[in-house]
This record gives sequence, structure tokens and C-alpha cells, in this order.
Amino acid sequence: MAKKDYTELAKDIVAHVGGKDNVKSLRHCVTRLRFELKDESKADTDYLKARDGVVTVVKAGGQYQVVIGNHVPDVYAAVIAQGVKGIGSLDTDEGDDVPASGNLFDRFVDLISGIFQPLLGALAAAGIIKGIVAILAAAGLTPANSALALILTAAGDGFFQFLPILVALPASRKFRLSEFTGLAIAGAMVYPTLVTSLTALKEAGLDNVFGIPFTLPAGGYLSSVMPAILAIWVASHIERFMKKITPDVVKLFVVPFVTIILSVPLTFLLVGPIANFASDLLNGTFSALMEFSPVLYGVILGVAWQILVMFGLHWAIVPIALMQVATLGYSQALVAASLPNFTQTGVLLAIMLKTKEQKVKTVATPALISSIFGVTEPAIYGVTLPMKIPFYISCAVSGLIGGYVMFSDVIAYSSGALGVFQYPSYVSPDGNLSGMYTMIIGTVAAIVISFIIQYFAPVPNLYGGGDAPAKKPETAPVPELKEIKQEILAAPLMGTIVPLPEVPDQVFASGAMGKGVAIDPIDGVVVAPAKAKVTLVFPTKHAIGLTTENGAELLIHIGMDTVSLAGKGFKSFVEVGDVVEAGQKLLEFDLDTIRAAGLPVVTPIIVTNTDAFTDVLTSQERQAHTGDYLMTTVR
Repeated sequence: MAKKDYTELAKDIVAHVGGKDNVKSLRHCVTRLRFELKDESKADTDYLKARDGVVTVVKAGGQYQVVIGNHVPDVYAAVIAQGVKGIGSLDTDEGDDVPASGNLFDRFVDLISGIFQPLLGALAAAGIIKGIVAILAAAGLTPANSALALILTAAGDGFFQFLPILVALPASRKFRLSEFTGLAIAGAMVYPTLVTSLTALKEAGLDNVFGIPFTLPAGGYLSSVMPAILAIWVASHIERFMKKITPDVVKLFVVPFVTIILSVPLTFLLVGPIANFASDLLNGTFSALMEFSPVLYGVILGVAWQILVMFGLHWAIVPIALMQVATLGYSQALVAASLPNFTQTGVLLAIMLKTKEQKVKTVATPALISSIFGVTEPAIYGVTLPMKIPFYISCAVSGLIGGYVMFSDVIAYSSGALGVFQYPSYVSPDGNLSGMYTMIIGTVAAIVISFIIQYFAPVPNLYGGGDAPAKKPETAPVPELKEIKQEILAAPLMGTIVPLPEVPDQVFASGAMGKGVAIDPIDGVVVAPAKAKVTLVFPTKHAIGLTTENGAELLIHIGMDTVSLAGKGFKSFVEVGDVVEAGQKLLEFDLDTIRAAGLPVVTPIIVTNTDAFTDVLTSQERQAHTGDYLMTTVR
């Protein structure tokens, strides 16, 4: 069968990224063309997003990523044929796919987001539990008179009490420190009798080490953030140096021994005091701004929040709220930023009622659901920002609502909960519900006001069509296969099932590649989910494509950005063209290698030809073993 010609698509892509002279380099991974452009302003992103054969466009890590789908190698070859300088499939040099370093602030934002992203789910859960505890307290149930309240208090407070240990794990991955060494250092920071023992030493005049005073914050390092991050950073440099000079025969225990015995004293005598001073200075500055005008602060933060989220800059503010809740028991830092997701809900509702483009409705539906639960990226990237006016409306109404909640002096007593789950966070420890009521009123106002304004504002076309259904991305033709009403697909990995919108990659999370589900694996073995033909084995072995005997085209993509590992830690047991049975081993991968690189291991399993089915149903279980039910494709 003749290979499909992608010459016209390639010419169009090159022309609309600013021409071949605007391309510094081009790589590709399993789904995307990854351009490094000289001037991104020359690229026509709106055109490319609407172009048949292009799924979407993503700008991230200094790259201009044109998402194509499974046939990206063929499109890449066609683009190279247009005279574009290409590097390849990222399977040669381990460091090829390293994001641009950027300025100091950009690196700081990347650092904070990389550390806190893995904690968000548990952070939100702990915040919700703390809200439930506050509601129980309002009903007269406290740890002093209720075993249930005591248990839930431990469940909610435990996360925040031992925050240094929880932060140490992703920080160790980020700084490439041995994870258990990092946990050992953080464990020392929250040692149970540390504060009381130091108090006794101080009374005896023995609170110094080699003349350096040993001091602690009032509550020790329980619930702290920045001291732990800085401690792990220092330890990573010590460990890196020790690995270079230590003989292999004793490296196993000498490296962690020296790292811990140097890092812990440095943390208590130098790193911790510096971090505490910086935290006090930051909190003082924030308090001064709040005292100057809380309402103005609320308006500015409300307007800017979605823009900050768009660029990942909101991570510069989040630690302030975390530290305040941890140390003071309350915070107003993010109150004004708690409801912008509902202004996205309002404009999306209006757009869905007014638009004549079926593709917009298809994209807006899951984005609307996500916005209700506090996740706005699908709405921003998929609908409102490309249309511009809806995004402006959302930001403006968010500023109005932000000013209102700050004028009402709403205080958050826990952090982390998003969307409709956040309201218990505003119940005070003494049971006062006024803050929660104010936030509910703000929610209704955010949805209604943004809906009304957007309903009477124009809704531009995104894809240049009326009622025509969304075009299916170009796919290579496949032989006609037996058609049945439904097909059961088993789990190809063992681990925790993760809904697709929670995958830390916008293309997969938005459903742009198709419907499916993800698994956060606990081992490194991938097996066939059904009898199928292998249609793709990416050179770096981090992704595999299958076509089942009943026509489902599957993509199993191990981890996020794992193409940058250039095949390190991956092994394939099949080749393109092989026919495999359900349960047959396809791939192996090393979880530690992926995590050591600071990359997520969550693995999407996508039905890339979703449009060929009436629906794709996914398991509602939380855990999966290989061979367990995972998905059903329905014709």
C-alpha cells in the first residue's frame, strides 16, 4: 500500500511557522514536531490549530510544538524535505530535548512548579479534609470529644505537619539527589524532640556548634517549605561531588553518609536561618501590600491570575499561601485567585450556546467540566484564549470578583482545594461560616456575570466552519477490519488509574489526541491490552502504537517528555508489524531512571481514532493490575 503523501501539509506548516529561515532546529517525538524558532511572533498559531492534519499547537520549554499524531515521523520527513534543519527523533543525544534555561525568574518558576506539581492531588485532598474538620467543629465535634474528628484532624494536618518530607521527594527528583537521602535530610528537620531539646540546651548555654549558634523557628521546621527545598539543593551538590571522587567499591554507603552528615548540620546552622529570613521578608512585603489596599490587591490578582496560570508564573505566589497556612493557620494570599475558574465556566456556557462550530462544542464540553473543578488550562488553551474576547471577559470579571472577596475580608484556613471543593477551606476554626457563604455568592456572581457579558458579546469562529463536524486528523489508511459493537481493552500496566484530564500534559489532558485514561505505574512492564498489530515502536522505546483486531488504534506513551531520555531505561520486545496476543510483553522501562530525570511516569493509554467510535468508556476503579478491565470502545 502506498504511503500517504504529506508534502502539502509539510509546506503549509513550514510557511506558517514563519518559513524555513525562521527555524533554528526541528525535532520530533511520538506525537509532535518540536520547532525551535528564531521569532515565535512570525508563526501563525491560529491558522495551524485550525489546519486539517494538525491536532493543536503548544508552546512550552522554549519549543513551538505542532501536535500531529501517530504519523509524525512521516510529516517530519516531509518537513525536512522542505529544507528545514532537523535534528531527528531525539533518540541520539540524551541532552537534546532539554528546555531552554531562560532567565533567573523563569528558572525559579520552573523549579517551584516542578516540585509542587506532584503534590497537588494530595494537597487538595488534605485541604478538603481540613475543611470537613472545620465543619465538624461548627457542629460541636472536636478532637477533644470525637474520635472521628481526631482521625480526620490527623488526616488533614498530617500532610502539612510533615511538609518538609513531602517536599523533599519531588525536590530530590528535581535536583537529581538520591530520593532516600533527601528524605533522610528532611526527616532530621522534623525530628520530634528537636525543639524541646534545643530549648534545654539554650538554657544551659550549649546552643552552638563550633561557635555558630543553633537556632530554630518557633515551631521548628514542621510545615516549612523553602528551608527543605534549599537543604535538598545543597545536598545535591554535595552528593554530586562525592560521586565523582568516591571509589565504586564503597560508593553505596559512603556517598549518602557524607551527604547526610554534611547537609544536616549545614541546614540547621546556615541554610535554615537564611531561608527563614527570606520567608520573613517575603511575608512582611506581602503583608504591607495587603495593608495598603486589600481590595486593590484583590482586583489586580483577580485580573492577572489566569495570565499567571497560562505562563506558570502563579507558582511564585502559591508558596506564600502555603507558608502562611502552615505557620499562621490562615492566609489571604490566594483568596482573590480562588474563583477565576468560574468566570471561565460562565463564558464557556455562553460560547457553547452561541457557537455554530461543532469542534468548539466538542472541545468546550470537557473544558467546562474541568473549570468547575478548578482546572482552567483546557478552557484557556482550547477555547477562550484563541478567541481572545472571552478570555478578556473572564479576566475582567475575575478582577471584579477578586475585589469583592477581599472587600468582604474572606480568609482561607487551609489550602490546596480547588473549584467546588474549596468552600470548606473558608470555615473558621470556631465554626464561622460567613467566609464560605461569601465565596459561594462570589461563585454564582462569577458564573452569571461572565455568562451574561459573553452571551451579548460576539463569539468568533475558531476553525472557519459552521455546523460541519470537526475534521478528523489525517491518519494513514488501515485495512478494513471486523466491526463489532464494542471491544474490551485490558490494563497494559499495573498501578493507579489516573483520569486523562489529570495528566500533566495539556495535549493528552485536553483529549486532543483522543479519549482514554492514564496509569501511574508501580512497575516497569507494558503488556498488550488486546490482540493487536504493532504499528509503531518509537526509536527511543518510550511509546508504542497498536491496532486491535477490531479497529481501535491505541497509543501507549510511557511518562511525560521521556523522549528526552533518548532510550535510556527502555527496552522493546516487539517490532512494527508483529501481531501480539493480549497480555504479551511489549516494553520494559526503569521507573527510577525516569524519576531521576525529574520526569512524570504517568502513562496515557489513548484511543487515537476516537472519532471512529460512538464512545470510549473507562474504568472507574482506582487501581489496576495488568489484565484488569480498563476501557471499552463502543461503535
